[in-house]
Amino acid sequence: MTDTHGSARPGLSIGHTTVDGIRVLTLRGEIDHTVKNELTEALLASDDATQPRTVVDLSGVTFMDSSGINVLIAAHQSMSDAQGWLRLAGAQNSVLRVLGLVGLDQVIGCHPTVEQALAP
Repeated sequence: MTDTHGSARPGLSIGHTTVDGIRVLTLRGEIDHTVKNELTEALLASDDATQPRTVVDLSGVTFMDSSGINVLIAAHQSMSDAQGWLRLAGAQNSVLRVLGLVGLDQVIGCHPTVEQALAP
């Protein structure tokens, strides 16, 4: 089942899908301070009582600043505390560079594709 909606701001759209019980968020656009609250809500909102397992598809993200890094860190910590996990997939080189600069790629699993991120 897919529930896709555009964000209230033109800079980011967030698509929601579930694959084998794993949430997949597909992001398109730019992640900065103007969309951090919306992104936080999308990452942490869960109507499922099971372990939160989420893959974030970053293939459509063209820019991410420290606001995005902070949201991902908070989501990773929250999901880890609940015995779940957060994985990132398909990040473009510009976003991978930011993740690498702050070492987040060493904390959160980064995968070339969503399919690889969904694998056990």
